[in-house]
Amino acid sequence: MKSYDLFELAVRNLRQSKLRNGLTTIGISVGVASLVAMLSLGVGLQQLATRRLAGSGMFDTVFVTSRQDFRGFDKEDDQKAPRPEKAPVLDEDSRVKMTKLPNVTEVEPEIRVMGEVMSGGETHFGFVTGLPMSAKENEAFDTLKGKFFSSDNGDEAILLLDFAKELDPKNPSGLIGQDISLRYGERQALSQESSDRPQALGGDNSPSAAAANGDDFGFSVVRKQQNLRVVGIIDQEPYGGMRTVSRGRIFLPIGTTERLNMAQFTDMRSSLRGASGKTYMTLTVRVKDPAKVQAVQDAINQMGFRTFSVLDATKSLRRFFTVLDLFLGIFGSLALAVATLAIINTLVMAVLERRREIGVMKAIGASDGDVKKLFFTEAGAMGFFGGVLGIVLGFAIGKAINIGTGIYLQRHQLPAEPVWIMPVWLIGAAIGFSIVVSLLAGLYPASRAAKLDPVQTLKYE
Repeated sequence: MKSYDLFELAVRNLRQSKLRNGLTTIGISVGVASLVAMLSLGVGLQQLATRRLAGSGMFDTVFVTSRQDFRGFDKEDDQKAPRPEKAPVLDEDSRVKMTKLPNVTEVEPEIRVMGEVMSGGETHFGFVTGLPMSAKENEAFDTLKGKFFSSDNGDEAILLLDFAKELDPKNPSGLIGQDISLRYGERQALSQESSDRPQALGGDNSPSAAAANGDDFGFSVVRKQQNLRVVGIIDQEPYGGMRTVSRGRIFLPIGTTERLNMAQFTDMRSSLRGASGKTYMTLTVRVKDPAKVQAVQDAINQMGFRTFSVLDATKSLRRFFTVLDLFLGIFGSLALAVATLAIINTLVMAVLERRREIGVMKAIGASDGDVKKLFFTEAGAMGFFGGVLGIVLGFAIGKAINIGTGIYLQRHQLPAEPVWIMPVWLIGAAIGFSIVVSLLAGLYPASRAAKLDPVQTLKYE
């Protein structure tokens, strides 16, 4: 039997029982729509998480810390590393070496200190953080009111909107272009010739002896005041609040924070270790291309430092979404499994109702294979039309999910973002899967029809 004749006969048979075949096709479409909606939701959530990470400007960033710090977070890595006191210090020399690595564009410290601003006779406290000039590319500055820093070393500040409202509740935007006075603690090294340094009990603790032993003579914190010009106000924390420097209320150019030599939380630690120069808790390494992040990370690891990048986080993220997609696919397939039973029931009933027709076909020369092909074609046709209808239905469900989610987010004063996305590959995969499932469901009815005895079927009324 020719393929064209086979298809025409299958379509004609499907038209004979429009209601039953139509309901079966709708059942398939509901199963496909459920599967498509579930998988598209998983894809949408994964892309949403990826967008947030990409928008935070962290895909091209490597965070570097000394192995002397944060000991115990990765026990397997700690066992391979030398003892903490033997690990290299994250100092200025290390920073310069990282700057010279291939594909590295900048290496900046993460600076975050407490400061106070006087306004209206009241003191307002807030964390002061330093931002590099590259932070301008971050999505948080897309809605910047005012302008970005004019230079890396300017006496300028960008305020978080919440902090600006504290300074001027009536007109926070009016602070742009105004000067504010920032008070902070400046780190000043003690003179090695200081004679009033407290002496420890026992041993030779003179300044000259301490210098010979390589000891640091500590530091003092002196309150300083710096006038800054407010150049801009941002609505949200940069880098999505995912970095130390983003959790601030007053943002200065990174060069300014280093020039002011602000006392940091790590200074006491450096003094106790006898560090003679400036050390850092964390350095942020920017890479030209996200594809080169792993190579830069490996090079810094070989220098003896501990590194972390979003690539490490996305490995776990991809694993999580793979498992999520699996479970969503399983639950979405349950409705399609029910539709499979409907296909089997429909075709089995068709075999019982068309016994005489099958007998005539065999009597005039149709083989068992032709009968199987006919029922397979009918099952495949129901799967195809059910798949197409399921795609349309699943698309409508997804749009409704996005609209409802958008309304909910806007009511909570959050930007609306799509959480349901149907990739192109899923359309073809869903239709193909629907056809395959329908063909598998047609195996038993087709085999049963092919085994019918033509003599007995012609006697059937």
